[in-house]
Amino acid sequence: MVVDAALPPLAIGFFGLGIGYYVFGGAGFFRFPKENNDNINHAMGLWGIFMPGFMQFIAGTYIFLGLTIFPAFRSTPILYMAGLAFTSYGVHWFALGYNKYKGADTTVDGFMAVGFLWISIIGAVVFGLGHDIPVMILFILLAIIYLNDIPASLFHSPAWGRGKALFQLITGTWLMYLTFAAALNFALGYHLFL
Repeated sequence: MVVDAALPPLAIGFFGLGIGYYVFGGAGFFRFPKENNDNINHAMGLWGIFMPGFMQFIAGTYIFLGLTIFPAFRSTPILYMAGLAFTSYGVHWFALGYNKYKGADTTVDGFMAVGFLWISIIGAVVFGLGHDIPVMILFILLAIIYLNDIPASLFHSPAWGRGKALFQLITGTWLMYLTFAAALNFALGYHLFL
C-alpha cells in the first residue's frame, strides 16, 4: 500500500486482529485449552475484546477521522476500505469476545458471518483493483474464514470449526507479516511487500 506523508495506524489493526486469530484459532485448531470452562471463556473473551476488538476499532476510527475531519489521508482513498474493515471487524470482535466471555450460544454467528463474508469479498476486490496484493490476500483469507464460519456456527460442525481455526492461524501469521512490513515501511522507510 502506497501512503502519503501521514501515517495510518495499519500495524495496530493488523497486529490486534492477528493476536485474536492466534488466540481463537489456536484454541480451536489444537483443541487446547478446552473451551467448555468459564475461566478459559473469560480469558479468551477478554483477548477478543481488547486485542482484535479495541485495536481494530481504534485503527478504523483513526483512519476515518484522517479521511474526513482531519484530511490527512485524502490522497490515499483506498484507505476508506481499510477504515470500513477495521471499524467493522473491531465492533464484530467486541461482540465475539463478549459472547465468548459470557459463554453465549454461537449459532447466530453463522448469520453474522454472511455479512462479514461480504465485507471480505468487497475488500479483496477493492485492494485487488487497487493493486495492493498483500492486503488483497488478507481479505481472501478472511473470506475463507467466514465461509468456514457459516456452517461451523449454524450447524456446530466440528470439521468446519477446525477448518475455520486453521485459516485463522494462517491468517494470523499473514497479519504478523503485514504488521512487520507496515512497521518497517513506515518507521524506517523500507519498501517491503505491503
